Amino acid sequence: MSSQPCSLLRALAAAPCALLLHLGTLPVAYAEDEPAASAVQRKGSGFPDLESKDIFGSFTRGASVGEEGERAIEPDTAANLGRRAGLYTATETELELEYTPTKFLQIEIGPTISYYNIRGVPGLEDRSNAGGINGINGTIRSLLIEHGQSPFAVTLSVEPMWHSLTETSGAAVSTYGLETKIEADAELIKNRLFYAFNALYAPETTIAEGAASTWHPEGTLGLSSALAFQVVPNVVIGADLRYLRHYESLATGAFTGDAVYLGPTFFWKVSPKILISASWEAQVAGRESAGSSSLDLTDFSRQRARLLVEFDF
Repeated sequence: MSSQPCSLLRALAAAPCALLLHLGTLPVAYAEDEPAASAVQRKGSGFPDLESKDIFGSFTRGASVGEEGERAIEPDTAANLGRRAGLYTATETELELEYTPTKFLQIEIGPTISYYNIRGVPGLEDRSNAGGINGINGTIRSLLIEHGQSPFAVTLSVEPMWHSLTETSGAAVSTYGLETKIEADAELIKNRLFYAFNALYAPETTIAEGAASTWHPEGTLGLSSALAFQVVPNVVIGADLRYLRHYESLATGAFTGDAVYLGPTFFWKVSPKILISASWEAQVAGRESAGSSSLDLTDFSRQRARLLVEFDF
């Protein structure tokens, strides 16, 4: 790996340290270890104990899988905005049903709806307010290490998918993917300051409509690091830093470009059964393997945004 990606990976690890220095004036009482508190004690402290999965926005996830028997509906919209030239908007909304059969396992499944508004982007066909139902996504999350067993909780997430439109251009295809993540988080200050780290491998293969024997494999590797701070009860703000590498193969033999994204995150537990999680990030560094530009706007968009709303029932 080149010196530039190495420095970016070091930045992922250094991010939480910088924020902790700024938060050094917080009351020491929050940093002390506390025995397990009852629900009444947590309520009385003014800062509730939040599940960590969605408090880091929606790009980086915490390790929690919820309580046994929990069910929810989750509209989850991710938007890619901007390329090197022209007008570019592409969104995917996953309408997922979420179920937690045990405290160690969470399952999500549902259809995907895509939208495209593309004009004047080199290499892409113009599409004006196009889109539709775009296949199906699933997620299986298994809690491997609980809080209390180690400083970090760790979850393995596997996300199989089939799409009938490409994520980038909206062309008619059949795409099969299996995104895999390691999701880890730690509570740095009880009920106040949280840290998460994700590692990503997302292989997929695509066959264009009418090309019966031509498969196009590609893969993405990524690391992300996020901090989240509960500023008032049930409201969390933070920052997310992500590094992504794209390959024209299922392995790492055909590198095409990389990108670094940085941006703020927001979480609000609106009520016991409703939550909102949002992220926005901009590409702040990157490169294309075949070019000299300071950003990779061929494999990745200029900005990304994500909004998740969860309704428990």
